[in-house]
Amino acid sequence: MTTPCKIIGMYIVEVWIEHPVRSLDQTYSYLSNVEILQGCRVSVPFGVKQLTGFSESCTYTEETEEQIKQRFGFSLKFISNIIDEQPLINEELHDLALWMKDQTLSTTISCFQAMLPSIVKPLGKDKHRVKEKWVKLSDEEVNLTPKQLQAYLYVQQNGKVKYSTLREMFKTIPHTLVEKNAFILFEEERDAKPIENEVMAAPFALLDSQNKAMHEITDTEDAVYLLHGVTGSGKTEVYLQLAMECLKQGKQVLILVPEIALTPQMIERVSSRFHNALAIYHSGLNAQEKYEQWKLVKNNQARIVVGTRSAVFLPFDQLGLIVMDEEHDASYKQDVQPCYHARDIVIQRGKYHHCKVILGSATPSLDSYARALRHVYHLVEIKERINHCFADITLVDMKRAMMHGESFILSDTLKEKMQKQLASHKQIILLLNRRGFHSQLRCKSCQEVIRCPHCDIAMSYHRDIGKMKCHTCGYEMYVPRICPHCGSGDGFTTFGFGTERLEEEVHQMFPGVKTLRMDADTTSRKNAHAKILKAFENQEAEILLGTQMIAKGLDFPNVTLVGIINGDEGLNRTDFRSAEATFDLLMQASGRSGRKDTNGEVVIQVFDPSHYVVQCTKEQNYEKFFMHEMQFRKAGQYPPYTYLIAITVSSTQQNKVDHTSLLLMQHLQGNFKVIGIISLLKKKDLYRQRILLKGKNLDEMRKQVKNVLTDTEMDINTIRIDVNPLTLD
Repeated sequence: MTTPCKIIGMYIVEVWIEHPVRSLDQTYSYLSNVEILQGCRVSVPFGVKQLTGFSESCTYTEETEEQIKQRFGFSLKFISNIIDEQPLINEELHDLALWMKDQTLSTTISCFQAMLPSIVKPLGKDKHRVKEKWVKLSDEEVNLTPKQLQAYLYVQQNGKVKYSTLREMFKTIPHTLVEKNAFILFEEERDAKPIENEVMAAPFALLDSQNKAMHEITDTEDAVYLLHGVTGSGKTEVYLQLAMECLKQGKQVLILVPEIALTPQMIERVSSRFHNALAIYHSGLNAQEKYEQWKLVKNNQARIVVGTRSAVFLPFDQLGLIVMDEEHDASYKQDVQPCYHARDIVIQRGKYHHCKVILGSATPSLDSYARALRHVYHLVEIKERINHCFADITLVDMKRAMMHGESFILSDTLKEKMQKQLASHKQIILLLNRRGFHSQLRCKSCQEVIRCPHCDIAMSYHRDIGKMKCHTCGYEMYVPRICPHCGSGDGFTTFGFGTERLEEEVHQMFPGVKTLRMDADTTSRKNAHAKILKAFENQEAEILLGTQMIAKGLDFPNVTLVGIINGDEGLNRTDFRSAEATFDLLMQASGRSGRKDTNGEVVIQVFDPSHYVVQCTKEQNYEKFFMHEMQFRKAGQYPPYTYLIAITVSSTQQNKVDHTSLLLMQHLQGNFKVIGIISLLKKKDLYRQRILLKGKNLDEMRKQVKNVLTDTEMDINTIRIDVNPLTLD
């Protein structure tokens, strides 16, 4: 008799540990008796704690534990638990995470976390996943009544049936059959059903300009295309017809929109056009819903996805087209680490999948347009609207209007045009990029502004809740009876106004007119964006007013007037991109008017009508704005002529911020400018200081920052790094 050989050996597994500390950004070695695939979550002992991590590599060895100890110089612990049988992070996303880590100077684990829905993030917590009860047939032979036999045969025919469905059909019979052991009751994770639309909408006939743009994309072999199409030029139809060709080839399509407000209309258009399974992914979904949509993509049940920024990391395996609509929008930049830009991610994923990337906008970012002019991107332009008519833009000088006794909220010009459109049963959009009722309250005695106790920012008064609110941290408080600065009880003077005050003004001037307000206060509840937009589309209100979320991408055929209140307010910011952001907002908002057969009108109320941003908007001339702004960027050596890295140090202790900032300044040296130390406003009880690196060689700047964080003794966990920041104020 042959004695079986005793197989010795085990696996050495390298694991990325879930931990926010930068100095722990490395793999740690553990032992396992079984092989663990790369990208699976594991639970491991780390000090006195049990932490979650990702497996990086798994190497078989026939060494004994003692031999491994001698080789490493210390004993390796065994992995406590293998959480996943199959990887959560596939090979493409694994490599993308490591690339993103180097590009954004982030930790590896933060990049993995950014890619996953919160339910499966390696946070070391057992998050609850919603499960459903199902039944299937057992092998037991039981006697059945005629009605029980009907239920039995139904399950036999379907293989397995949801228990709740069976209860609806057969009342208490399923429960009885479970007790008889005719049915086996078991649980499975709840799955989402892909969105499908039985009514198929036919594609629109393309105009010559759209056709030309589409053929320029399909007939050339470039990787990245910048589709610069004026507002109302039919860019979405081009996207959809390109997607149709892609789906015919059995590939997947990703369509990104910058904000949740834009997803309802895009979802409706996509679902009505394609019978293919559709998934959606945005911040309005709860954790379970996001997880279910993520699984649809992972399991290849969704062929086309519409989503916001985080959808860029969904686990596709056969991407054939990526569309990034409104590519200029700042919402595509993540403001916490890893501070990635979705544009960089889609281009990287496009390379991996050998698929085309379409960056679309009526007002492309200066960086993207400059790349297109240098032929880094392929520039495709649509210069005419579908209705061949641009909206008429009227500028109102509010200084002059107020000198003549007109309202500081709605000028006479805007009121007259609103009255005319309302009489014609048309709809109106009013944009004011500030929410609340009053922007600030100032003490009549000492003139100090009431500020948030957690942030160095003025609090806004919201009359609908009767409180003051901080728009940075969300802190709320009642209006104090006495001034917190001087103790005076003389009261407060109000300054500025927001969408709440605008809505009241509209109701006073146009009694009986129905309005819908869309801002962060009215859209906090689930599906609020979609409900408001659907109500306006169904003409349940004559006026839609709100902040920048109503300024872009929306298409309402009956809107013939757009009024923009305080249109040049954004120019008061000190940030170098303030002109670009203001121009984008004005142009995008103007594009909501007159998108169908009726000519549209736009009224822009400003305090400096001669400013080049305002004038270029009136002329609807993107190229003129681009040339003017690029002269400013070149003179100041701002992007796209240079690269920037912003290093922000923050802590609840001012002395810790000062110490770390000084250490950074002493060690950051190279062929680039170091600007700082700049004190920033306190936010959420954190004192903040910033150091800015500006130079031509981004790789050198990255390398220097990485070396400083690695080689110097400082509290690097107080540091946030933003490579190529979009804002500096």
